[in-house]
Amino acid sequence: MNALITIATFIMMEGATWCIHKYIMHGFLWMLHKDHHDHSHEGDFERNDLFFVIFAVPTIVLFYIGAEQGFNYLFYIGLGILLYGLAYFFVHDIFIHQRVSFLRNTKNPYLLAIRRAHKQHHKHTGKEEGECFGFLFVPFKFFKIYFKRKQLSPSERTS
Repeated sequence: MNALITIATFIMMEGATWCIHKYIMHGFLWMLHKDHHDHSHEGDFERNDLFFVIFAVPTIVLFYIGAEQGFNYLFYIGLGILLYGLAYFFVHDIFIHQRVSFLRNTKNPYLLAIRRAHKQHHKHTGKEEGECFGFLFVPFKFFKIYFKRKQLSPSERTS
């Protein structure tokens, strides 16, 4: 049952992430997220990185309360959120934004679709008119680009 709670929480985090990204990060907390889009920050860190701290607080609270109450469901909800946060960090910061060079030349259609959807999101430097606010769920149109490309001959792919 605990594994089910953790997995369900991880999956539900995609919807929560979409809502938080669209209505909070591109809403009233745009001042923290803006430098992630327009690259107005200096140095290795962005104001946007504060969201890691903001999202860590409820996770820590859930771990603490859940552990104090005999490792109940709250602990495993916290674990699902933590695992989603780790996935987000590795895929978003390391793979997509290449804060550490990793999988730069991947041919995996899913990873390429995630990267393409994120580029589509970042083509808008303002807080309005965005798209692709989610993270792990990628609209099918971004997959079609890479599956179509696989079917083309090498000379057709470059044109």
